[in-house]
Amino acid sequence: MPSPIRIKRIEDRIQQEISELLIQEVNDPRLKQIFLTSVKVDRELAYAEVYVSAVEGASRSAEVLAGLESASGFLRRILSSRMELRSFPRLRFHWDPTPENADHIEKILAELRNKK
Repeated sequence: MPSPIRIKRIEDRIQQEISELLIQEVNDPRLKQIFLTSVKVDRELAYAEVYVSAVEGASRSAEVLAGLESASGFLRRILSSRMELRSFPRLRFHWDPTPENADHIEKILAELRNKK
């Protein structure tokens, strides 16, 4: 099993490579203006959990996840050719509500500051 440092390097590399592929090579209009928030790889390197969000927020979550699922085979094939791993993990995409939650908290804090 890889060390935690190696897993972290693999996660960072997968995030970087998928981000570049989404900008340069994927032409699906459903995947415009999205960003990867994090990637988590399990210890056996069987699965890579990819967390995404969009500029518009959760209103596009179903559309974005459907687009990513349809592109997952292409992404995995390109990634496996770019990265030297014995077996490349399967990609699983999840919606990350963290940016919307952070924005909501910022708005609440701004309201509280204005009330003082």
